[in-house]
Formats: sequence, C-alpha cells, structure tokens
Amino acid sequence: MYRSLTFLISFILLLYLAMNAQANLVGHWQFEGNLNDLSGNGNDTTAQGDAAIENDPERGLVAVLDGNGDYLEIPNSNSLNITSDQITLASWVYFNDVSGGPEIVLAKIFRDGQHSAPYFAYNLCILSNGTPRLMLVTSGSERRLPGSPNLESERWYHMAGTYDGSEMILYVDGEVSATMNAMGNINGYDTPLLLGINGGRGEPMTGKIDDVRIYNHVLDQVEIQAIMLQIGGGYPYAMALSPKDGAIHEETWVNLSWRPGDYAVSHDVYIGESFDDVDAGAESTFHGNQTAAFIVAGFPGFPYPDGLVPGTTYYWRIDEVNDTEPNSPWKGDVWSFSIPPKTAYSPDPADAAEQVDPDANLSWTGGFGSKLHTVYFGESFDDVSNASGGSPQGATTYDPGRLKMAETYYWRVDEFDAIETHKGDVWSFITEGAVGSPNPANGSVHVTQTPVLTWEPGLGATHEVYFGTDATSLELKSSGNLGSESYDPGQLEWNTTYYWRIDEANSANADSPWTGPLWSFTTANFLIIDDMESYNDLDPADPASNRIFNAWIDGYDDPTNGSLVGYETPLFAEQTIVHSGNQSMPMSYDNSVGKSEATLTLTSNRDWTVKGVDTLTIWFRGDSGNTAENLYVALNGKTRVDNDNPDAATLTRWTPWNINLQTFADQGVNLTNVNSITLGLSSVTGGTGMMYFDDIRLYPPAP
Repeated sequence: MYRSLTFLISFILLLYLAMNAQANLVGHWQFEGNLNDLSGNGNDTTAQGDAAIENDPERGLVAVLDGNGDYLEIPNSNSLNITSDQITLASWVYFNDVSGGPEIVLAKIFRDGQHSAPYFAYNLCILSNGTPRLMLVTSGSERRLPGSPNLESERWYHMAGTYDGSEMILYVDGEVSATMNAMGNINGYDTPLLLGINGGRGEPMTGKIDDVRIYNHVLDQVEIQAIMLQIGGGYPYAMALSPKDGAIHEETWVNLSWRPGDYAVSHDVYIGESFDDVDAGAESTFHGNQTAAFIVAGFPGFPYPDGLVPGTTYYWRIDEVNDTEPNSPWKGDVWSFSIPPKTAYSPDPADAAEQVDPDANLSWTGGFGSKLHTVYFGESFDDVSNASGGSPQGATTYDPGRLKMAETYYWRVDEFDAIETHKGDVWSFITEGAVGSPNPANGSVHVTQTPVLTWEPGLGATHEVYFGTDATSLELKSSGNLGSESYDPGQLEWNTTYYWRIDEANSANADSPWTGPLWSFTTANFLIIDDMESYNDLDPADPASNRIFNAWIDGYDDPTNGSLVGYETPLFAEQTIVHSGNQSMPMSYDNSVGKSEATLTLTSNRDWTVKGVDTLTIWFRGDSGNTAENLYVALNGKTRVDNDNPDAATLTRWTPWNINLQTFADQGVNLTNVNSITLGLSSVTGGTGMMYFDDIRLYPPAP
C-alpha cells in the first residue's frame, strides 16, 4: 500500500535527502527494544501505565498503548520547545478503532491566561470519524488542519505534518492530505511532550506507534517519502511512479517512470489494456526486462507504436529483479492511467443530478483534442439525442437561462477536434421543486421484501405512484394528496429489481403536471429481521415516531435488567459505528443485577422457514474496555443460545454470529411463528460495557 507515490526521483537522491533530513532531527523514537531518543539530543522517553514495547508482524518492535491511561512522556527540553516557524512531525500509527473518539498520536500541550482548557503547541491526532489532523499554535492562534481520507481501523499509516511559516501541510502515506494557510512563529511552552495521550483532556490512543520523529525544519514531500520508506532499509518494490496511479494523461504517448526498489538490478515491464492480464503477467502484456527505470509507450519502436487511444485506460506493472536474491522477482502493484475520450465528459450538474438550481450554468470537460463544442438542450430525451445542426462554441460552459422548477432536462455536447465531430452522451438532471429523497434510495440493494416507499414532496398538491418490475411500463398503484408521501407495495419477491416513479400535479402552477424521475431498488436474497434503519428521533406524539428503545424493550423500568438501548438524547440510534446502512443499535449493559437484555416483538417476518432459510445471522461489535460477559440470543422469550466466544463483548470489529436455526427447533421453538427475539449478556463477573448490533438476517442454504 506504500508504493503509489508521485515523484520521479532516484534512489541516490532519496538516500541523500533522508541523510539530510537526519541533521534536523530534534527527537526520534524507534522503539527498537528501548525508549531512547535516536536524535542525539537526549530526549529519552519513559513509559507510563501499561505502555509497552511489543513485536508487530509488519513493523517489528513498536510501542503499544491500550487506551487505559498508558502513554509515553518525554520531559521538556530546549530542542523540543520549538519557537520558530519551522517544524515537521512524523509517525507511523496503527489505531485499533478509529470510531471511538479523538485519539492523540503526539502532543505538546500548554495552558495560559487566554485558554481555559489545555491547547496544543503542536499535535498529530485523529478525530472520532478517523479523520487525521495536524494542530499548531502560531502567534497565539490555534490552527486546526483536518485531512482526508478517513483512516481505517487496524491498519498502519504514516502521518506527517509540516509548517513553514506560511502553510501547514498534512501528509498520509507520503501523499498530501490537506493544506492550510497560516502565519507566525510556533508557540513553544515548557511542558512535556506526550505520545499517545493529551495530558489535559485525555483522548488516549488505543493502538500502536512507531518511528516517531520531530524536526525543527520543514521537510518537503520527497523527504517525507524518504523517511517514510526508510531509504537504505530494504524496500524491494518499484515506487514513485509517473504518471500517478489513476491519472488522466492528455497525450497519445507517455513516459512511464519509477524509482527502483532497493535491491533491483533490472525491471520486468508489463503494459496492457486489461487489469487482469497485467496482474497475471500475460505474455501479451510483457514488454521485456530492462535496466532503465523508465519506458516510453505510444511511439514507433516502442509499445503501442501507433499511439495511445483516447478513451482507453492502460495498466502497467513493474517487477523488480535481482538474480542473486532468493525473493526475486518482487511483483509490483498494477497501476493505471487513462487517455481522455474524444467525447465530452465530467458534466456539471452530474448526470442524473437532482434538486439543481434553476439558474445553474452547465459545464463539462472537453474531449481529447476538442476545439469547438455544440450543445443540445431540452425537455425530451429523444429530441436531444436526435438533434443536429447546432451552433458550435469555444467555451466549455453553457447558460440555458432560467429553467422551470421540478422539471427534468436533457443535454448533450458534441466535440469537434478540427477533423471530425464526436457525438456526446445524453445527460439529464432535475431542477429544484421535484420529488426527492426516495427511500429506499435509488439503486439500493439488499432491501427488505416488505418496504414502505417514502419520498419528499415537490411542488405538487397531489401525487400518483407508479410501480413495477418493468421500467418501461410501470403501473399506477396509488394516488394521494400532499402530506401522504408513502406507499406500501406489500410482500415483494426476493432478489428482484423494482422500479418506481412519483408524478405530481398542482392546478395552481402552470408548469403542472410533473413527471418524476425513475428510481429503482433490489430486494435482498435473505430475510431482514431488523437492519436498524427504520428508527427515528421523532416525538412520541408524532404518528411517525419510531424511537429505537420503544421497539427494542430494555431494562429501563426493570430492576432485574441492566440494559439500556439507544442514547439519552437524539440521535438515539448509533450513526457512526454501523455495519451497513446508516444506523446500528447501541446497548449498554450493567450486569451487577444479573443480566442485560433487549427484546423486539416481531410484527412481520415471523415465519422463519420461508425460502428454506436455515441460518440466523446477527452482526455485533463490542469494545476493548468492555467486561467479558456471555453474549446470547433468545427466541419467543425462552429458548436461548450462547455465543461460543467468552470474549465476544470485547471484540472491536464487526463480527457475524451465525446460528443454525435447527438449534432453536431442537429446543422446541416453532420456527413458523417466531414472535420475539432477545439480545442479551448474562453475568459472569457482574461487569459493564457497550455493545452494538446491526443487520439481523435469515439466510437460505448456500447454493
């Protein structure tokens, strides 16, 4: 995952840059059997709590933090008390669970008269949604730079942040994640440097850190990549490719280049138009072994001598070869680049966009080599698709004027490249005021076979619902007035695609009636008992109210039941820690009273024999801080099955629990009439914790 880098640089240059960066180190902790500072500045760290050095299968010896008050502390020193406008922070990080809350990688904190809470002189951390962040205080002002992408749990990343007096840059795995303008000197303070915690606010890190570095100098991206890869330390794969993986390359020839792996003597080169062929090393994609770290394609005498073809994606791979090494060759990743099509692409508004401003201008990216553009626009797909003879223009924008509200529009752009005209695709969008927000969402899969369709009304006072399995001949199924935006199609078939449309009318509007967009969804090939998606936060007085704790009955009024479903204030369901969809069920437990459980009474899907279903699957997730209690499920209020794992409540990733339904039948449950399901934890030590449940399903036997 660390091979997709962007700079064309040689191994010798990278080694020089890494050595040059070493001279500016003020703190370097590699945890190779000790907590010593390798920078030569004597900034040795001490372990607090249960912080320990342990072996990691990917990175060797690393510092391990369990989030329960353990961290690493480095006393304040002049070298770490940086007060200039130059700094670089870097660390390898591994988070056990990125969704648990803000977690600190490194922090130098301070308090002063301007801040009631502790602030950061400098800091690297992640937020509760896995967003990496760099924080600095410059000239008394706190600068917060969140980046992207959101990091994943249980995976190593290299995070780095720099500041040069005018710009903050955050890097993830050697690539720029985010930038922000800033100014002034860093506010250094006579406080310790902490790794894995913020001494004032907590925010402990649960995971691992390795190769932590602080510089009183700004490293550029190439230098960041050099320290990340520990050049000279034996990275065998080709990297630093050009063009960048996934790039749009606007030429019919290309110079493919890379930085050789550390042991490479020569390189096997593969180029082709099929990912699978290149990945498999098909003979047609092999273009020889060579010593040069570049190859030209798209010229006579080279691969693709007739030139690269617009509208085509090309894949390439470099295997590093050294016959004296037993692990040679080292198979490289498959990279790609694309030549833009000769037709227009990347429309704005995007194709099939909804709720578009009626005053919006249209824009697009011109096709490869295009000189002039002809736009066709209208309210009929056929008219736009068949149009011809329009007036060409030079700009890649078009103003259609003020548009009707709640209307579907179609448009097409033909591109002229001075030789021929290339007819474009027909795109569409719908202006504001139309029906929107379909539920199930357009294109949804794994939808329950008993859905209730809902939508947000547009301008219409009345509506008609069209529904069916044939998109070209939908049947009128229902009609209604404003305020009744729902339709129950009844029991649907399994694993079937359905189409639906809402047409609206309003006699007070001259543009009425309006034909709505076509939506679709596909039902599941399993039975959904509860996917937690239907619950809301509406007041119980509202007829549409469906709070999760009113469906799953917990121990709120039961002194013998220590469970509480949902949160005390909206949002009641969990919105971040989910297995699929948008919600899961949080359930806290306190087994000092003996047990904690919640029960759902089934009003539908009570026959657990339909379609031959034979397996109950429950997705669950715990927390490493939970007390390990027995996880169980019961049907009809009596028959109980325990999870085989006594530590199930401490698992920190979503885990499927698959139960053969015969297990319940053997205990006397009538599977044709299951009226309730209970999820619970029984007491082992009388402990406490928080569990999450999602996607309770019934599956038929595998084909």
